Amino acid sequence: MKVFTTLLLFVAFALIVINIMQLDFDRPFEGNSLVALIGIVASFCAVFILLIFKMSKKIQDKMKNQ
Repeated sequence: MKVFTTLLLFVAFALIVINIMQLDFDRPFEGNSLVALIGIVASFCAVFILLIFKMSKKIQDKMKNQ
């Protein structure tokens, strides 16, 4: 599970980078830039959820060991 969540984190960061390259900074709320902006926000949400999941697994492991 640890490897899988780490892999998903790397994929989410890669999607952030790809979507930033697709962003038109002159008109960020029009056309494909809006789609890229939504993709960036969604990827950041995925990163935060995965980080929370990893922290909860660490806490769960510590509670089991006690």
